[in-house]
Amino acid sequence: MAYNNSITTSGVASLIPQETASEIIKNVIATNPIMQLAKKLPNMSSSQTKMSVASALASAYFVNGSAGLKQTSSMSWENKYLDAEEIAVIVPIAQDKLDDSSYDIWGEVRPSIEEAITLLITQAVLYGTNIPSSWTTNLGAAGLVAVCTAASQTLSLADYDDVYGALLGKTGAGALGVLGAVEADGFGVTGSLAHMSFKSELRNCRTTDGHPVFNADPNGPTPYSLDGSPVYFPTDGSIVSGSSLLIAGDWNKLVYAMRQEMTYTIADQAVITDAAGAIVYNLFQQDMVALRATMRLGFALPNPINRMEETAASRCPFATLTA
Repeated sequence: MAYNNSITTSGVASLIPQETASEIIKNVIATNPIMQLAKKLPNMSSSQTKMSVASALASAYFVNGSAGLKQTSSMSWENKYLDAEEIAVIVPIAQDKLDDSSYDIWGEVRPSIEEAITLLITQAVLYGTNIPSSWTTNLGAAGLVAVCTAASQTLSLADYDDVYGALLGKTGAGALGVLGAVEADGFGVTGSLAHMSFKSELRNCRTTDGHPVFNADPNGPTPYSLDGSPVYFPTDGSIVSGSSLLIAGDWNKLVYAMRQEMTYTIADQAVITDAAGAIVYNLFQQDMVALRATMRLGFALPNPINRMEETAASRCPFATLTA
């Protein structure tokens, strides 16, 4: 964790346009495959939002003859939660760099901030990297890969005859592939995230007469699809091949909501310290300006009961393929 990084490239606009905050969020969502695939809920009105999720289903009965008694059935719900956690970054800038306004350094800084936020969110939600404890609770584990492991939805490519079987088919013993494992729990796959190296596996998957099984679709949302659902290949290093070559699932079951969209503050009268409290930058004394950007949002996997899999511990809307 670094506390002493700063910008020294010459040139920066002295004021940041107000519209940049909404642009950051728009670009983060547009470039973050998880936030494209997951279901966005209305903005949170407080730091925690409660959702009522069905935990037991109703039953119906045949009536035994004209004098038979009609039976009753119960249903139950349990509370699931979304907790907003803060994401923040401080970018220190030397004051003398503000004198040259001919170069828009904000135009250079903003994409880097957006990429950093995207990477942070993706790796927290998928792998539990630096994940807030509330997100671990609300997802059911420290990231979706851990959720898959707990529900025995982590499959190994080595157990299948070929890539097609691992994704859309079965093993010789009848074990379902990735999509089948999700479907067996009562969900339909709406998309997949894959490591860039897995793209060559799809290209190399061919029929007996040499034709590619997975054809690139220039009109689709992504170049490749699995049984009609898009496959995304993030290029920001967010997918860890050692943990998952591909993660497929019903992304509508993963929900998120914004509590506070991007806000920023510019300061020149503060100090920046490290985790031990030592002063790294004294903005006033060192003629520096610092840009602080913050946002708050929450993720959850409510995982409501369904008819195909009523056992919560075994029910999972995602499956992971490993090497």
